[in-house]
Amino acid sequence: MDVEESIETIEAGYEFLLAYAAQGRPASDETDGPGPHARPTIESMVSAMANIIDAFSGSENDFEQVIASDCKKASAALTFLVSQEKIGSEVVDNLNASIHLRAVLTDLFLYSEALRPLSTEEVSGIMAYDAMKKSQ
Repeated sequence: MDVEESIETIEAGYEFLLAYAAQGRPASDETDGPGPHARPTIESMVSAMANIIDAFSGSENDFEQVIASDCKKASAALTFLVSQEKIGSEVVDNLNASIHLRAVLTDLFLYSEALRPLSTEEVSGIMAYDAMKKSQ
């Protein structure tokens, strides 16, 4: 899994966890009741964060270092939750509110947006501002 796929996994996982938390599911060991369950999503997010940590921990880019550090903190919370015998909506809701997980998401949104190529002439049909051009 490359960095882009890892980012997508984390973002999609967070969206799933938001929906899961809203369902009001009681804490269970996830062997009973209808799926989908939170545990596989959380495990895939931990794996994706590990990929990002591996990719960025040796980087000379300061922001990539921040992302790796934030992923370490957030993955500690995710790993703690997945180690619990039972997972329910309430604990997932608390995870979603974690400043560590939110920091990772904000980091990744910023990182992804900054790397997208933008046209200097037009962005989504709206003229983009170019500070290098003089007013006429």
